[in-house]
This record gives sequence, C-alpha cells and structure tokens, in this order.
Amino acid sequence: MTTDPAPAQDPSPAPDAYRMRPGGGCPHADNAVLLARGPVAPVVLPGEIAGVAVLGHEELRDFLAHPDVVKDPRHFTDLREGRIPGGWPLRTFATVPGMTTADGADHRRLRGPVAAAFTPPRVEALRPRITALVDTLLDGVEAAARADGTADLRHLFALPLPMAVIGELLGVDPAHHGRLHALSERVVATGAGPEETLAANRELVALLGEVVAARAADPGDDLASALIAARDEGGGRLDTAELLGTLLLMVVAGHETTLNLITNAVRALCAHRDQLGLVLGGHATWAQAVEETLRWDSPVSAFPFRYASRDLTLGPTVIPAGVPVLAGYSAAGRDPAAHGPDADRFDVTRTGPRHLSLGHGPHYCLGAPLARLEATVALERLFGRFPQLTLAEAEEALPPTAGFVGNSVRRLPVRLR
Repeated sequence: MTTDPAPAQDPSPAPDAYRMRPGGGCPHADNAVLLARGPVAPVVLPGEIAGVAVLGHEELRDFLAHPDVVKDPRHFTDLREGRIPGGWPLRTFATVPGMTTADGADHRRLRGPVAAAFTPPRVEALRPRITALVDTLLDGVEAAARADGTADLRHLFALPLPMAVIGELLGVDPAHHGRLHALSERVVATGAGPEETLAANRELVALLGEVVAARAADPGDDLASALIAARDEGGGRLDTAELLGTLLLMVVAGHETTLNLITNAVRALCAHRDQLGLVLGGHATWAQAVEETLRWDSPVSAFPFRYASRDLTLGPTVIPAGVPVLAGYSAAGRDPAAHGPDADRFDVTRTGPRHLSLGHGPHYCLGAPLARLEATVALERLFGRFPQLTLAEAEEALPPTAGFVGNSVRRLPVRLR
C-alpha cells in the first residue's frame, strides 16, 4: 500500500460502482459480485454517497493497520463539506463521540477507561454467571417449545444472553433492556428513513441519559459508574458527549454482535450436521465452531467507516482521501485468495489465516474475549442439552436482518428434539 498527495475529488459515485442495498439481503451474494470486481471496490452508499469497500482478506488486514487510515469524521469529505444530512442512516456510525471515531492518543484516552473491564482474566471470571444465565434461558426455551415443539431461539436465547451480560456490566436496569435492543436495531438499520433515524438516535441518547442519571445518583461496581467517575474527576479523561457515545457503543456492539454470532453459529451447525457431530464427538471444540462461524458467516458484514488521510494505493486500486470506507468482514472471511478454493465451506477443523471478523490493528474489538466466551458457553450448553436440535423452517425462509452492516436473520425457529 502506498500513499500519494490527495487531489480534489469528484463527490459523485463512479458510474459502475456497486450499489449497497440499504434494506439488506444476503451479504454473501453481494460479496461474490463485489469480489469478482476485485479485493477493493467502489460502492454507492445510501443517499448517493460515494464509498469504497475493502473486501480481500490481505487487503483488509493491511488497510485496518495502515498509519494513514483514520476514523476521525473530520476526514470524511462529504460530511465536512455539508453533503451529509442529519437523518442520513449511517451518520451515527461516522459521528458518535467515542473511541470508534477517534485516532491516536485520543483513541487511547477513550479506550482506556473501558479496556480494563474486558481483559481475558476479568472476562473469564464471568463464566459462572454466564453459564447460569444460559441454563435459565434454556429452561425458558424448553417451556416455550411445549406447545408445538418449536421456539424462536434468537429472541428467547441469543438476544437476552448478551443483553443481560452487557446490561449487568454497565449497571443498566433490566427494565431498559428491551427498549435498548429495539432502539439499537433502529440505529444500525441502513435502510431507515431520515425521520426514523433521527428519532431513534434521540430516543437512545435520552434513554442512556437516564441510565447515567441513575448511576450518578447511586453509583455501583459497574462500567457506567466508572465512566461517570472518569468524567467527573476532570483532567480531560472524557466529557458528557463521549460518555454517552461510549455507552451507546457498549450497548449496541456489546449485544448485537454476539446476538448475531450465536444465531449464525446455530444455523451453521444445524445445516452442517457432520460438523456438529465432530464437536459433539470430541473431535473439535466449541471454540473452533465459534471461530469458524466468525470467519464463514461474520456477525458484522460491512462496518462503517474509515478514511484514508491521503490517497492510498491498495493493490491496483486507489482509495481517495476522505471517501468513507467499509471494512468488508464477511467478504474477507470467504476470500478464496486467503482461505482457499473451499472458502465458502463451513469446516470447524479448518486451519489457515486467522479471520478478521473482530477487527485488526488499534481498533481491534475490545469485547472479543467476552463475545467468544458467551458464544462458546451458549453453544456447548444448548447442544449438550438438545443435541437433536434442528431448524423449524427452511434456511431460505428466514428473513435477513435489516441493512448491510449486521449479518444474521430476524428469527430462528427451532425444534428441540
């Protein structure tokens, strides 16, 4: 990858750029078309905004760690020059104050107060609590299935587990969990209209403000209280907008990604009974099943945004400075150039380059140890209790999640036996 001085750019999308589907669909079908154009491809984002998607495994790894790749929205040319309206469905990804839109020392300042909660030892200490939650939720799944033998595993199991865990870590009243999830889904939906987008962001920030007020009045041993203390101690550690932005990130990323990961893993194992048999028979581990799911069906398909601070040449392609770039995690996971001619095959015993679905470089996912633990415990207890579990509907009948950022399905009806 090389960098060049940035000439003035035409803000219009290229005529042959691939149009991202705002309402979502099968990302793997889109990725196949995009990868056929090359590992880096121009795309059209909602609102006729020119963008770029980095899709190849090697190209994405290099891009994510490049010193001239930044996340500060001041580098987003269309935003800086006033061409991005307030209700643009991807605006929150670009502008929310916090570690995901900061670079260098500023990024380290904002990441620091959160990082201690997600170290591997701190996360491993949560295993007993996570196991107890999983078993309680599975009791509820079994009770729900008594009527006709089926239950929606996404809503009864894959969702409440990570929502409860991140809620407890943050000190959020369980009464808020349902509303937080509903608003999170609306905020990340890339096909939402401007009024809906603005309303969802206002409501989510207001609800998080209520959480902050409650924890400020009655602080505890939780992450929200620690962030409030960091704000109130002064010294520039973080301000109120950054506090709310950090909580928004923790809520959304802390449960949506793991929700999709568990859902996708169950779908993959049900569709590949031979692979499930390898794990149940002790020939592979649940951790391997989680890692292969992360590669094969990444819970985040195309994550916004990064920007080149100068024109970057990545392979044969120039990424213009200031153009919003999508990190194509689901495409990179099935890139034949990295994972071989059978990259689209689910194989829990696969060896080869490590997937990038949890990021790479300075913005590597803080919650990776927690997501892995939750998913591993969830799958082990689920299939240990219901080894004959199958999907109750054909895979193709399951509606995809809204938008091109997240990657999963909206429901997961299963038969337990």
